[in-house]
Amino acid sequence: EVQLVESGGGLVQAGGSLRLSCAASGFTFGTHAIGWFRQAPGKEREGVSWIKNNDGTTHYRDSVKGRFTISSDNAKNTVYLQMNSLKPQDTAVYYCAATLASDFDAGWIGLRPATYEYWGQGTQVTVSS
Repeated sequence: EVQLVESGGGLVQAGGSLRLSCAASGFTFGTHAIGWFRQAPGKEREGVSWIKNNDGTTHYRDSVKGRFTISSDNAKNTVYLQMNSLKPQDTAVYYCAATLASDFDAGWIGLRPATYEYWGQGTQVTVSS
């Protein structure tokens, strides 16, 4: 059974940092791409970042470039999202997702929710001003 479990969310002041974790099981971690998404109340789910576990390629949405860093520990089957310089507009439920179809080249493809087959339950991130 495929499982993705997010952790690390919480309440932080603007300018602070959080590190989210996505622990995966039930599939061959090294052959998948993992994406981080977020969804704020009343808004659509949007892609934040992704990483291809086979070669380490990463991509970020423009609004988080330079502030967020995605990384993967294949030995632990875990992907991390280090979030620095957080802003109130980063407030959302953050989800990780996995896809076996990781041969996409364009960054925007990996930021589409429809690209991913498996999803976690999400973790709340709240940034206060």
